[in-house]
Amino acid sequence: MITKRQLGLILLAMGIFGVIAIFAVDWLGAGDFQGIGPAQRIALLAAAVVALLGLTLLPLGDRPA
Repeated sequence: MITKRQLGLILLAMGIFGVIAIFAVDWLGAGDFQGIGPAQRIALLAAAVVALLGLTLLPLGDRPA
C-alpha cells in the first residue's frame, strides 16, 4: 500500500519533471511562438500545482493514501 509521503514524493517528482520538460521543449524550439507561449504557461501552472500538492502530502507521514 502506498503512503501519503510516497504519493507526495511521486507528485513532487512529476511536477518538477513537468517543469523541466516544458522548458526543454522551449529550449529545443518546438513550435512557432518565440519564448514561453500561452499553452506552455498553462502547463507550467499545472505542473506547479501538482508539485505543490505533493509538497502538502509529505508531512502527513506513513498513513495510507
